[in-house]
Amino acid sequence: MHIFITGIAGFLGSNLADYYLAKGFKVSGCDNLIGGSVDNIDQAKINFYKGDCENLEFMVKAMKGADVVCHAAAYAHEGLSSFSPTLICNNNVTGSTSVFTAAIINKLKRIVYCSSMARYGNTPTPYLETQALNPVDPYGVAKVAAENILKILARTHGIEYNIAVPHNIIGPKQKYDDPYRNVASIMINLMLQNKRPTIYGDGEQKRTFSDIEDCIYCLDKLLLDPNIKSEIINIGPDEEFISINALYEILSNKIGFNQKPIYTEDRPNEVKHATCSADKARKMLNYKTTVSLDKSLDKLIYFIKIKGPKNFEYNYNIEINNEKTPKTWTEKLF
Repeated sequence: MHIFITGIAGFLGSNLADYYLAKGFKVSGCDNLIGGSVDNIDQAKINFYKGDCENLEFMVKAMKGADVVCHAAAYAHEGLSSFSPTLICNNNVTGSTSVFTAAIINKLKRIVYCSSMARYGNTPTPYLETQALNPVDPYGVAKVAAENILKILARTHGIEYNIAVPHNIIGPKQKYDDPYRNVASIMINLMLQNKRPTIYGDGEQKRTFSDIEDCIYCLDKLLLDPNIKSEIINIGPDEEFISINALYEILSNKIGFNQKPIYTEDRPNEVKHATCSADKARKMLNYKTTVSLDKSLDKLIYFIKIKGPKNFEYNYNIEINNEKTPKTWTEKLF
């Protein structure tokens, strides 16, 4: 079995590659290295192609000979998408369409697309796969558009597909110097430098966090189980639903950080409460949460301590810079 992974040098992609290498599978993949790093992958064991998913010719060549593809590459920036919509939509719509097209041209058996719970937007929680969608930012709209394109292409050309809906994945290899996303990693990186993290709004936004190990278990089923196809499935826990303030307190206690956060204005279009039901995953994938939030945060703190705190990289162009653009970005406050 030959597994192709887009975004293979990123957080999710590199962990998935490690999993399949350990199982003895052939693994190849691509990454443009904007959010990923070659340090995350073993290039002696992986066929690595540097390039962008938006380039169809590149994708067709890179994917040649693969059996299945997991499309994990994405500029997964909900907040930033309201200020850099062209960047985010090109990546998530055009890039995804290119991946799907290359898979069809190369006659792959199956595509697994990693969508986002941004597809649900401001709808009742816990989110169910069957409920009406209401994305509230360009990123969420782009992920839904890519889902619809995949379903049309799969129906037209006879390729199998599944759509995974992971949420707030955390764990080793996560990029922790990105100022636009990954709230737990941002907080840890700042606390380890004795800097006060910033919280948007009142901090009562609530989220669930998924450990990378539990997500990979689900993705494996979606990629390789012959009896699971044409499905959209939330992957991740629904047991521990906590506020950003509570997350701050947990991390402060673990790290020994005794300063209060800096509160600033809400980010536009931020969803207040976001968590997904895991009922369908439990039923179809035999999913269960094996890594608690407490243990997952311990792993993340250890990883960042070992790698060392870093300065933040503001490496995405902000297309719309006005009075609504968060000052944490425009003034590079992290």
